Amino acid sequence: MKIAMIGQKGIPARAGGIERHVEELSAELAARGHEVLVFCRSWYVWPIRNHRGVRCIKTPTIATKHLDAIIHTFTSIVRAAYEKVDVFHIHGVGPALLAWLPKLLRPSAKVIVTFHCIDRHHQKWGWFARTMLALGERSAVTFPDATIAVSKTLETYCRMSYGTNAKYIPNGTQIPQADADPAVVQGFGLEPGKYLMMCSRLVKHKGAHLLIDAWKRLVRERPDLTRGLKLAIVGGSAFTDDYVKKLRRMAQGDDSIVLTGTQTGSTLHALFLNSYACVHPSESEGLPIAVLEAMSYGKCVLSSDIPENLELTENYGLSFRRGSITDLKAKMIELLENPEDVREIGKRARAHISKTYDWKDIAETTEYLYELIQLEPQLKDVAA
Repeated sequence: MKIAMIGQKGIPARAGGIERHVEELSAELAARGHEVLVFCRSWYVWPIRNHRGVRCIKTPTIATKHLDAIIHTFTSIVRAAYEKVDVFHIHGVGPALLAWLPKLLRPSAKVIVTFHCIDRHHQKWGWFARTMLALGERSAVTFPDATIAVSKTLETYCRMSYGTNAKYIPNGTQIPQADADPAVVQGFGLEPGKYLMMCSRLVKHKGAHLLIDAWKRLVRERPDLTRGLKLAIVGGSAFTDDYVKKLRRMAQGDDSIVLTGTQTGSTLHALFLNSYACVHPSESEGLPIAVLEAMSYGKCVLSSDIPENLELTENYGLSFRRGSITDLKAKMIELLENPEDVREIGKRARAHISKTYDWKDIAETTEYLYELIQLEPQLKDVAA
């Protein structure tokens, strides 16, 4: 099959859960013999035509907060129709606003939308964007031949809100095997095993400001426990420069808080591998790849108690009350006071992730869905 991946910023993934999802899924599908086209935004990726067996195609866009995704989705769908793809696979409810367009341009092709998260809950959007994202949700469950939900929570949301039976196919990760040079993290002023880590795009709903506030209170109140330890926040802006400036102001003058900026590849690998534990204080998610990755490294993850996070951490991590700085501080104390428990939780988390969230299995399930919707007209004829 010839498959078009549309809606993501591009690959190789620099940051963002959808981009990592698309890169890994596309590479696995290509390894299974499919021709996969990933449509990329020129501002996001450097010049590259082939990555891990996947064809990368740049199409035009306008790189602004409100126009970037929808314009790139439009130009990508038009180009994919010209390429005569068999499957248009659209990622995200914003891009899903145009899920009807492939039906006009290439009626023989099939359309799938992956519902990654409830974007309209994200605090960076104003009322107009939230309205468009709400329409995108309805489009995501109305026009495609199939809708995928990356978490059981989103699967339930689609059924309860729109009466749609979305197919649950989760995000995934890979179990890292390679070691890492400690000098990489030392370059950020960090020592192996002596820092808590948050990895995320720096957007408000991910909760980095809550974490910084809770950490500063912890350092003030428990210097005996935090002496020699640091907090590393790994990630960068996503059209949220003002928010990033706010975080830098909050961290200013505190040497125990390190903002590394966006990191990828071997540097990100070293940061995960050498961390003591990971914290994910988000207030809105789909199924967080950053949490999956941390668990794949055998790290204990402390997450907010939103349902999407608890799918991963309820039995294999720790949680705190969403939005509560006091509870977050208390649970960080629990993390730091119990290193043996932290190691044991991390070991169980790694084993669970390796069994349940492997990209090869996820690609196989997605491939089966592609094949099933291709056969639907024949199945209906047989049933008749």
